[in-house]
Amino acid sequence: MARWWVCGLLSLLAVAAAVDAAEGSAEPLIRLPTQDEHDAAPAPAPSAEEGITRWAVLVAGSSGYENYRHEADVCHAYQILKKGGLKEENIVVFMYDDIAKNHENPRPGVIINHPKGKDVYAGVPKDYTGDQVTTNNFFAVLMGNKTGVTGGSMPNNPWLYAGDFIKVLKEKHASKSYSKMVIYVEACESGSMFEGIMPQDLNIYVSTAANAVESSWGTYCPGMNPPPPHEYITCLGDVYSVSWMEDSETHNLKKEAIKDQYETVKKRTSSSNNNLTGSHVMEYGDMTFKDEKLFLYQGFDPANVNNTNRLPLPSLEGAINQRDADILFMWKRYEQLDAGSEEKLRVLKKIKETVTHRKHLDSSIDFIGKLVFGFENGPSVLEAPRSSGQPVVDDWDCLKRMVRVFESHCGSLTQYGMKHMRAFANLCNNGISEVEMKEASVFACGGYNSAKWSPLVLGHSA
Repeated sequence: MARWWVCGLLSLLAVAAAVDAAEGSAEPLIRLPTQDEHDAAPAPAPSAEEGITRWAVLVAGSSGYENYRHEADVCHAYQILKKGGLKEENIVVFMYDDIAKNHENPRPGVIINHPKGKDVYAGVPKDYTGDQVTTNNFFAVLMGNKTGVTGGSMPNNPWLYAGDFIKVLKEKHASKSYSKMVIYVEACESGSMFEGIMPQDLNIYVSTAANAVESSWGTYCPGMNPPPPHEYITCLGDVYSVSWMEDSETHNLKKEAIKDQYETVKKRTSSSNNNLTGSHVMEYGDMTFKDEKLFLYQGFDPANVNNTNRLPLPSLEGAINQRDADILFMWKRYEQLDAGSEEKLRVLKKIKETVTHRKHLDSSIDFIGKLVFGFENGPSVLEAPRSSGQPVVDDWDCLKRMVRVFESHCGSLTQYGMKHMRAFANLCNNGISEVEMKEASVFACGGYNSAKWSPLVLGHSA
């Protein structure tokens, strides 16, 4: 929950758009991992119209075709910003880039983010892809630290943790390298990234897909309304992300304020299936510039000059919990394969293994809670949310240690297991030591063969 960046961590779109001071005091962001000091592009000149320079960092924090929607969200965001006039060198893109040319993709080389949408992949720069998509590289880009760029894999491990992210944002503010910043975060429990720890004096406004205790949702999924084209067996987008982007591309952003879009997206995201499958969009940080128009951050598309800002967005009548989107994809894949084929049996085996590991994670966490806090109190203590305004955990290093100990004995948490981060946080908040956690994990998982789920294969999440 409180790991990650812009439920992919995660299942992740993050957009940070900063308005640099007109005097151009900011150092340019790093664009390419191979760029050295001598061929780095100079900071672009401010726009003559507004006297500002806009930057954007777009991050898809997942990999695998079952997570199609995350790269689709990021590519769509790039196209909106490009149409808005942001220079290509000012938009830094992080994505694993394993969707467009994936053998599962029914339209090779094409990514769409809406059932009737156009290709959003064309023209998107390959700034950071594959094993360059890491938490460390993301931080290095934000801070303009060329020597900090390394290999690794954020879509896998280790995750980005909220405590580290907030620390970097504070350092970014202290460097005086931006004027204001707007951040959009698509993630399950994304509110836990900022609840109780996001300062209000960094000139940063944050909007999240969900509060600190709930999932965010995928949309344009098979069997839902509206469905993707018939050849697609995966979700095309995420409710929150497509809501703010479809709002941006159908409105005059010189007339629409940050606060207006927040209210529009909040209503659309929470009304999916009458709240049964919606989430509560939240806001954090500096609220003093919510009256500013969106074009200051996203740019302005001249094609929208005559839009009245009264165009209603269609309702999203179908959505799926982010953590179940991969299972939906696997079942749809299974259903379309020929009966008795080796591939059909392979997919069925993968479904069984995935579901079995999920049940193992759920039961192991539950068992550890009962061992540590007692049979009756265990589950309630692990799941207890903290009071509004409190961070999910007080000691972020303790949270990482608890995750690492658990994975060492019980196997990788995987994207699904992120739902249990509050349980690990509450172990820390209740003073459970690393020794006690190790003992409980051994008892809970001593006989489990983690095999493909071993952190020795997937890496540790912390």
